[in-house]
Amino acid sequence: MTYLVIRLATIGNVAMTVPVIASVSARYPDDQFIVAAKKELGAMFVSMPNVRFHEVDNRLGWKGVIALWRELRDEVDAVIDLQDILRTRVLDLLMKISGKRVTRVHYGRIRKHLMTVWGIGQKQLPAEFERYRDTFRRAGLESDESFTALPVNRSAAKRVKALYGRKEGRWIGLAPFAKRRSNMLPYRVTKEIIEQLSKDPGTRVFLFGAGEIECEMLRQWASVFPRTTSVAGQLRLAEELELMRHLDVMICMDSANQHLSSLVGIRAISVWCATHPMIGFMGWKQKPEDIIQRNDLRCRPCACHGANHCRYGNYACREIEAENIIKQI
Repeated sequence: MTYLVIRLATIGNVAMTVPVIASVSARYPDDQFIVAAKKELGAMFVSMPNVRFHEVDNRLGWKGVIALWRELRDEVDAVIDLQDILRTRVLDLLMKISGKRVTRVHYGRIRKHLMTVWGIGQKQLPAEFERYRDTFRRAGLESDESFTALPVNRSAAKRVKALYGRKEGRWIGLAPFAKRRSNMLPYRVTKEIIEQLSKDPGTRVFLFGAGEIECEMLRQWASVFPRTTSVAGQLRLAEELELMRHLDVMICMDSANQHLSSLVGIRAISVWCATHPMIGFMGWKQKPEDIIQRNDLRCRPCACHGANHCRYGNYACREIEAENIIKQI
């Protein structure tokens, strides 16, 4: 059978599908899987022989939904919708009309809303990986937790070595930004972390990020602190993953870089501000002791994916000392 797996965005959520899809595709080598996601994310799936990546435009509109249906309706036997938004529901409906079986993820959005907005039912929710595994299970496909890391992409690894040389001493990654303000440390804390790490002559710091403003800020920090290199905007995803593979640890927010680190099997010290691991977004096989967060705030979690406002106006959840992160390293 051929399955269409839909997870359009975002990069972190697509990364969380990889351990499950890798496990399922290995268990069912005679089946074919078409993964539909944003075009720059295909590097996560190239090592899976029976998985084909299908590029989807970032702004997939209604015309794009219909075009995707027309393009794939004759190729697939079943659909596994790991996105569950209005556009994918329309695609699901079209596929059903075409005689395809559709299985859709259960996201528990109501429970997440009650937890973050009203503070009701604050307890550990299923991890996103479990929601994905359950969706595949309902489609008749079992998976396991055998995934450890993606295999080395040799061409990408070769370019990384040419750019940054052979590893000597400690290599530490730092991804200080997130899409929303409530998920980021204050700039002064980030600068203090870089300053402390760059004082060690045996440590090299790599700064990760995306977006024009982020890239410029990271470039300026890299020019100020010794043994600090900004790779923001310099690498393709495959190369970024291979650089991460050489790190001793990645320091990141509750963001995509936590999940990318998991794909290459390195530990991530993740900093959680407005969000909380109990919502289910902790990285694959990451360690609970590597989580940095404010446990003394009753208002957390106040958002599922972060927010650009604070109900109290003080963003107290972001006030985490740099020393706490340095100690964990």
